[in-house]
Amino acid sequence: MEAEIKKRRRRKGVALPTTWLHIMLIPAIVVVVIYSYLPMGGAVIAFQRYMPNIGLGVSAFWRSEWVGLYNFRRVFNDADFSRAFINTLRIALLKIVIGYVSAITLSLLLNEVRKAGLKKTIQSLIYLPHFLSWIILAGVIREVFSKEGMFNHVIGSAFGIAPKTWLSLNTPFLVILIGTNLWKEIGYSTIIYLAAITSIDPNLYEAAMVDGAGKLKQIWHVTLPGMLPIIVLTGVLNLSGILNAGFDQVFNLYSAPVYKVGDIIDTLTFRKGFMGGDYELGAAIGLFNSVIAFTLIRASHYLAKRFANYEIF
Repeated sequence: MEAEIKKRRRRKGVALPTTWLHIMLIPAIVVVVIYSYLPMGGAVIAFQRYMPNIGLGVSAFWRSEWVGLYNFRRVFNDADFSRAFINTLRIALLKIVIGYVSAITLSLLLNEVRKAGLKKTIQSLIYLPHFLSWIILAGVIREVFSKEGMFNHVIGSAFGIAPKTWLSLNTPFLVILIGTNLWKEIGYSTIIYLAAITSIDPNLYEAAMVDGAGKLKQIWHVTLPGMLPIIVLTGVLNLSGILNAGFDQVFNLYSAPVYKVGDIIDTLTFRKGFMGGDYELGAAIGLFNSVIAFTLIRASHYLAKRFANYEIF
């Protein structure tokens, strides 16, 4: 019957529902092509001595001198790039590991809250920071940790510590960076783990209670094994973010005194490519970062399929 209706619609020239759904995708596809795929042509700058003043528009690409891998040799011989690469790995790994373990722990704690109203209130409060931009949060964080800020007043009153500009000190800056990222994202990260917990068969908990298992043993022998597929999956997919240290956060919080620990690949690219006018060096750094990131994404997808039976494409 359904096939007959489709045939009649085709004869009358009436588009099928799926056709209209595909038509609705056209504006989104156009936006992605314009803002994501067309700019990829600019990667050619990484292989040139780019001269933006010798032509208008794309003509500067064709008229600039081709230098092959010269800009990549400059990148690898640049001490700033080596420092930024190490900082990127350090910050990204700290964010991934600490955020990963903290989100699992918090989801286990939230699962033990039995009062529905209290649980929803806590979830709403910890989800909220995720929806605030780093531009807004950076202003607040700068005020809190400034020399006249609330943090200095609190620790000065409690411990007698002299006021300091904490965001200008290497180690405190790194701690603040990781801590504020954890505060912003931990609530949102718990959603997938709480969903995994709710899918666990309640009969398993009843059987564990009959066997005399307390709360900790129930978590260890029932909850965590039930969450294991999701834990493995998210852990594997997190590998693709090893070179994503968070440009928005770092750029809005760092300054020259903390370049030693805070300068990452993305901020180095922006500073040298756009602010410094060295477009070809910035393009080479960005292209190198993109190739490594793409490789990591493909590796994480393969591992997700291999160990978690999860396939994206």
